[in-house]
Amino acid sequence: MAVVLIGTLDTKGPEYAWLRERLIELGSEVIVVDVGVGRESVGPSSEFGAPAAASAEDIANVRVAAAAGVDLAALRASGDRGAAVTAMGEGAAVVLAELYAEGRLDGVLAVGGSGGSSIAARAVRDLPIGLPKLIVSTMASGDVSPYVGAKDVTIMSSVVDIAGINRVSRLTLGNAAAGIAGMASSYAAFRATAEDREDDRPLVAASMFGVTTPAVDAARERLTELGYEVLVFHATGAGGRAMESLAADGLLAGVLDLTTTELADDLVGGVLSAGPDRLTAAGRQGVPQVVAPGALDMVNFGPADSVPSRFEGRAFYVHNATVTLMRTTAEEMAELGRRVAAKLAAATGPTALFVPLRGVSALDAPGMPFHDRKADDACFEALAAYPGVIRLDLHINDPAFGRAMADTLHDLIRGEG
Repeated sequence: MAVVLIGTLDTKGPEYAWLRERLIELGSEVIVVDVGVGRESVGPSSEFGAPAAASAEDIANVRVAAAAGVDLAALRASGDRGAAVTAMGEGAAVVLAELYAEGRLDGVLAVGGSGGSSIAARAVRDLPIGLPKLIVSTMASGDVSPYVGAKDVTIMSSVVDIAGINRVSRLTLGNAAAGIAGMASSYAAFRATAEDREDDRPLVAASMFGVTTPAVDAARERLTELGYEVLVFHATGAGGRAMESLAADGLLAGVLDLTTTELADDLVGGVLSAGPDRLTAAGRQGVPQVVAPGALDMVNFGPADSVPSRFEGRAFYVHNATVTLMRTTAEEMAELGRRVAAKLAAATGPTALFVPLRGVSALDAPGMPFHDRKADDACFEALAAYPGVIRLDLHINDPAFGRAMADTLHDLIRGEG
């Protein structure tokens, strides 16, 4: 198994030397990729101060910069730290892609502060899901979404700064080395036998929220019966981005986008937005998709006291101590309907739009706190701009609704829609 260490050796050389030795003790082959710009890497033996500590396969920062299309000396002379972080991240991504293609990459480990973490995050962003990616960062106690993105990046807090090996960093970095060694070993074994175990069922992605779970469960069960493997994504912003990424990468046979709630957060300013490009990748790639306005009745916030004051007087529902939901208005629902219709009209592949006339979430039903026919109708009228919309006199969580979407997606995938 091969573990790649990505680091700024001009500032973290001793720490990476220590990590290399721990990984070798754990049975890993180690390749170090230098992404520092403080000085030029002149040879593997110079990076850690001792010939035995480095390998002839280590990759110098000159090569990393060149992979990004820049000259290291010019980059260093500019004194622009932001440009250096960006360039070395891009170059490291190219280097890692090459190592992966050559079968010399079973796991990636990086340690650092904000700059080193940013470089590592960009470097691993394009690697496949499943390949272990571990970043030990001083930034891990805050918002880690810029480092994780839509991939399976593991973030671990360094507790102390990455500044020497001491009684605390020896424990945290030792755990990181053991963790990546174990993950890489498992991944290498899996990759060696993946061909024998490969599942040839077509992949379908589905979007789900707690308030649309019954519908997605019914659709998933039907799609499984029809011979698909279904990947369900929680519509929390990161989930929507991950689903969009898989569609953009051409890995999906179809998308059952029943829960488009992230669009409401993007419009109104909630905390679970997947960005303005949500609901575009499948259409752009020509991937068959079936879409519904699931949970467009709500915008997500954190604890009740974190809701911005500008929303005072709106209808709220406290889902739990950390999640507060706000009902979308008729005006917002109409705009959401227009946005969904416009995104689907731009799709290059087969697309179907389903509308559940009796409500779009578990909270949007008679007697429930978000039941608002006027708001729903505003959305449904706007969605009618999309030709061929399928209107069913069902609640979204009626099992028949989910099954109907699944059957239609199956037809679109087979070219029968």
